[in-house]
Amino acid sequence: MTSASSRSKLVLATLNPAKARELQTLLGAVPFEVVSLATVPGAHLPPEGESSYVANALAKARAAARLTGALALADDSGLEVDALGGQPGIASARYGGPGLSDAERCTRLLQALTGVPPEQRGARFRCVIALADPAGHEQLVEGGAEGQITSAPRGSDGFGYDPIFLYLPLGQTFAELSPEVKNQVSHRGRATARARELLRSWPGRSGT
Repeated sequence: MTSASSRSKLVLATLNPAKARELQTLLGAVPFEVVSLATVPGAHLPPEGESSYVANALAKARAAARLTGALALADDSGLEVDALGGQPGIASARYGGPGLSDAERCTRLLQALTGVPPEQRGARFRCVIALADPAGHEQLVEGGAEGQITSAPRGSDGFGYDPIFLYLPLGQTFAELSPEVKNQVSHRGRATARARELLRSWPGRSGT
């Protein structure tokens, strides 16, 4: 069995502890020592732009790879609500203005949907994952999950918009699902499953 110290590092390019924990769980047994960028002194990431999920994920992965000299994984995710013309989309983490909590963002979004009937509250989560290393190797994968926006928050697990995103096949919000079930059906879970396959054969990794 390979020890962690002899394996190449995989840096999770996020400063969000909840997202880092979820990504680490989703990655499972990959042939890397997985660490969070938040543990690197002075770590920072470029501000997310408004162009695309792909551009944001690549920018974060490239920055983390340069900063640490290791392979980096970054994701950019968003909630797209049909009745809001696809908003908040790539601005999901900044929806409603700076400094809001997850709960406040959910409240703002529900307020924007006041009076919209259930059949018109269709929505989807999208996630793009970028892998980038200092040698210039890069790969992209994507995952999605279709659902509906509830009329009020439900559930206490998860983070972000999970309490108001109803996953119709199971009749529960992402915040009501156990982490194990959510990881099987979520946008991030599906994208990470594809990333795992890439990581198993990543060029130049040590400890194999």
